[in-house]
Amino acid sequence: MKIVFLDAKSIGDDIDLSGFDQLGEVVKYGFSTPEEAGERTKDADVVIINKVQINEQTIGRADHLKLVCVTATGTNNLDKEYLAKRQIEWRNVAGYSTETVAQHTFALLFYLLEKLNYYDQYVKSEKYIGDTIFTHFSNVFHDLNGMTWGIVGLGNIGRRVADIAKMFGCHVIYYSTSGKNNQEEYERVDFDTLLTTSDIISVHAPLDANTQDLMNAEAFAKMKKSAIFLNLGRGPIVVEQDLAGASQRPHDRRDGLRLYFNHVRPALSLWFFKQCDPDALRRTGADGYAARLHRLFAGDRLAEPGTCLYAPHLRPLAFTAVRV
Repeated sequence: MKIVFLDAKSIGDDIDLSGFDQLGEVVKYGFSTPEEAGERTKDADVVIINKVQINEQTIGRADHLKLVCVTATGTNNLDKEYLAKRQIEWRNVAGYSTETVAQHTFALLFYLLEKLNYYDQYVKSEKYIGDTIFTHFSNVFHDLNGMTWGIVGLGNIGRRVADIAKMFGCHVIYYSTSGKNNQEEYERVDFDTLLTTSDIISVHAPLDANTQDLMNAEAFAKMKKSAIFLNLGRGPIVVEQDLAGASQRPHDRRDGLRLYFNHVRPALSLWFFKQCDPDALRRTGADGYAARLHRLFAGDRLAEPGTCLYAPHLRPLAFTAVRV
């Protein structure tokens, strides 16, 4: 049996894959383009991927292929109709990242809710030392307790986030993108209600026909002007151009629409840039995305230090848009 890893680098170098050697011949490629994948899979019995697209182009010549394994939960990169036609089985890893994503959700939330970048810079700049009193009220924040947290997609991860939010004293509501998910412990609402009443909105839904472009201009317009938005799902759930427009619309409060977080593997560390500098992004391996990012989100409104969060290992990019 021949087992082929098409993007082994995407799952990190610290994972022991030696167990696969007991199953047969193992070939590992760090990354693969669609053209390379088509050549590399032609003799494979099993293909293991993370984010490589699996379709006729990438496995069309794989006459012996019996199984495709995805080292992740999301499977929107699989052409399931083509796999079914070829009678090729597929498997993913469900539930492996529930605790990690939930933890990362709150890391992102508190970074924004408690203005941690602002106060970090305030102390490091030594302005705190020069103040006449020990209290500082120029950039206030509020308790999480009592806020309404709206969750899009109450699956394993969404439910874990809901449980933690509840412990912080939040009123948790949720919207089921499939219309089939009912959780008695939490209040299910329609999408408009979630948008208009939530102080925090986090997305934990899969990318499918129900969620593609779900967060568009109309959705952002209905959100509170002080809302915090966290997308822990796939990037295409959000229309980036619409988010760019929403992040710069006039508003009454300085809080604004705080965060757009594109799909990211939460275990990877984030790199913080003082601004969306395309040269800096290129130096860290984001060539091809830098110009688009800079065009959409850079400018005097977004030049505050720390407004661009970037995970250099990922496609698409993870970033923040902050209305100030």
